Amino acid sequence: MSFKTLLGELVFKVPGALGAILADWEGEAVDQSGHLADYELKVIGAHKGVILQNLREVVGRLEDDQVREIVVTTEKVQTVIMPVTPDYFLVLTLNRDDVLGRALFEARRCVALLKKEID
Repeated sequence: MSFKTLLGELVFKVPGALGAILADWEGEAVDQSGHLADYELKVIGAHKGVILQNLREVVGRLEDDQVREIVVTTEKVQTVIMPVTPDYFLVLTLNRDDVLGRALFEARRCVALLKKEID
């Protein structure tokens, strides 16, 4: 199954989802799907990649386990950041008032499917 198909299914299954993007370790978009403009999703992916990289460095210095998921909540949106492999990560953005639990469930499922496609 293609990355775009998996990302599209994720956006479809999460109420209030605005978009999902698969990006590489540099924050470059591999593929995306959603209701936002492609450019906007690419910018979101790049910015969230910086957050993921910074948290990975902090966790590494603490000799803790690896970062598994990050949730950033602002006044208008919630953003889920999940590593897929050491080189790729998923970002899902949804409306602030929608159910985060459903988003996390579906994002975790999508990460497992993306891993299979990447390997």
